[in-house]
Amino acid sequence: MINFVPSPNAGLLQQVQEKQTNLMEKLASGKRVNNASDDAAAQQIIDRLTSQVDGNRQAVNNAYDGISLAQVAEGGLAGIGEDVSRIRELSIQAGSGILNDSDRRAIQSEIAGLQENISLTVEQTNFAGKPLLSEDGAIDFQVSANSGQSVSVDTQNVGSRLSDILNIDVSTTEGANAAIEASDAALEFVGSAQSDLGATQNQFASAARNLTQADVNTAAARSRIQDTDYAQTVSQSVSNDILDQAAMTVQSQANQQQGQVLALLS
Repeated sequence: MINFVPSPNAGLLQQVQEKQTNLMEKLASGKRVNNASDDAAAQQIIDRLTSQVDGNRQAVNNAYDGISLAQVAEGGLAGIGEDVSRIRELSIQAGSGILNDSDRRAIQSEIAGLQENISLTVEQTNFAGKPLLSEDGAIDFQVSANSGQSVSVDTQNVGSRLSDILNIDVSTTEGANAAIEASDAALEFVGSAQSDLGATQNQFASAARNLTQADVNTAAARSRIQDTDYAQTVSQSVSNDILDQAAMTVQSQANQQQGQVLALLS
């Protein structure tokens, strides 16, 4: 009995075909590293960079959330500032000596409406359920893929800072003068609070720009490691295809020779 040993070419053919399958996978996916078996060390680096990219993108979203919150607070303060300016104008008007008591009561009535509007603005200025103008505190936003890097939006109890303007009475000349002073103090406070919020928005915007650039750089670094070099891979695929055809030809010839030997023996 004669036992034929498998041709070494059969193993070569299998290796060539496996390599061709791997190259086609890289071309189809666009990735040089599709799993750890392609390059275990590279896969670990890719996973870390992917985590960094995902973290950067979420941090950018957080920064824009912070900008939106600060804009809502600033908008509330802007409305309050307009009401205070009108109160100041009415207080100056109330200081006119030609007005009688009825005129001053009418002015006081309009001021009372403005005061109520200020109180409502303080109470209703919220963002995602968080009060922005009725409590002292801070709202933090993580603006980095790494821990310990955040930007805070300070919140204030605006109503308590505007207590003087919310209690003015212009029914007398002295009251009108006091109302003007209270209005000036309120406008200074509102302007300062708006400036702080503007600075915070700029801080968020700067963080978002830096994060976006970091995201681009990190994604590019990951791409250099992970992505397929199409020109090189196509060239390898063509060469491997030629080798595959040659190996198949040699294998076919080997099979024919074995068949001829068996025919002679029979």
